[in-house]
Amino acid sequence: MVIVYTGDGKGKTTAAVGLAVRAAGHGKKVIVIQFIKSPHRPYGEAKILQQLGIDVHQTGVGFTWTKTPAEHREALLKGWSLAKERVQSGIYDVVILDELNVALAITSFPIDDVLPIQDVVHTLMNKPAHTHVVVTGRGAKEEIIQLADLVTEMKEVKHYYHEGVHAIKGIDL
Repeated sequence: MVIVYTGDGKGKTTAAVGLAVRAAGHGKKVIVIQFIKSPHRPYGEAKILQQLGIDVHQTGVGFTWTKTPAEHREALLKGWSLAKERVQSGIYDVVILDELNVALAITSFPIDDVLPIQDVVHTLMNKPAHTHVVVTGRGAKEEIIQLADLVTEMKEVKHYYHEGVHAIKGIDL
């Protein structure tokens, strides 16, 4: 299956992490590759997944406005290379590509040569039959939605961020 969690609401990564825990509980081999998210921030999901024996790779350098386009492009190239290799390897039962949708939606600098949508679509359509891939992040491209077997859109109804509350450790990080 190809599963997509998208939309403007909170909970996309959380849903993917829950799926990872469920799969690992059934003895499945799971890997999580986080685009955008940097290994220099203490994300709770990465900590607990690693404690559970799930491979986690944070390939990003943070928000697009925190580094130069060149730094982001290099991170996207390395992240996609790792993701593509892991999806195609057949080693994993579940591959989670966290925030890939966000990476694919970058328009502030060119990414088509380092993260081509055609290559992503081809990789997902030609993955090993036993490998399930989960793609998260707001702004899923229509090409990803069309090839997916399951798409869930998280809808924001109300969020404390709009009241000036910043990221909460254990809830948002």
